[in-house]
Amino acid sequence: MASIKQYIAEGEHERQDFKTRIDDQKKIARTLAAFANTRGGRLLIGVKDNGKITGIVPEEEFHMIEGAAQVFCKPPVAFQSRIWQEDLKMVLEIEVEVDPKRFVKATDEDGEWKCYIRVEDETLKANKILLKLWKLEQHSIEKPLTFKERELNCLKALASEGKATNISRLYKLLPYSKKDVDESLALLLHWNMIEWKHEDGSFKYLNIEL
Repeated sequence: MASIKQYIAEGEHERQDFKTRIDDQKKIARTLAAFANTRGGRLLIGVKDNGKITGIVPEEEFHMIEGAAQVFCKPPVAFQSRIWQEDLKMVLEIEVEVDPKRFVKATDEDGEWKCYIRVEDETLKANKILLKLWKLEQHSIEKPLTFKERELNCLKALASEGKATNISRLYKLLPYSKKDVDESLALLLHWNMIEWKHEDGSFKYLNIEL
């Protein structure tokens, strides 16, 4: 079994986040929802961003996490907890499993319920393409032997760009409605024909090199 020092040595990443303490239940609920919607994750409370252990009162932090998971996540997020002691300081570990159905929501700054995901060490709102992809994954639509013109033109547009391309650019390149472009991108993602990435503050899409 890994030790708390080994966990901290990993740094913050897609499946791990550090917090010195929990002051805002709504904000930490977004991280819990993001873990559940991505690949699960571990929250270490009582640890600075640089990995220094500051320590906490476990009971107080557990109460904050419990409220965040049950009240400010929809559906509520299940988690397991563990208390670590290092150099006479306490760290609370919160382990969140991935939700196979996804669509776990938390409230944003405006009080709207939104789905969140983890990208590297960031918690981000899932965009509409990912939400469509999640719905497709629940039904597992098989990749066809021949593609519709719309999907082929999406692939051609991405190939012509030669780099990761954001949705606004694709709307301009393709002679289809935004809804149709969104659906084609979600299908191509589902069939592993393209991939997405998040860079420069936006979601972008590119062809997968075969």
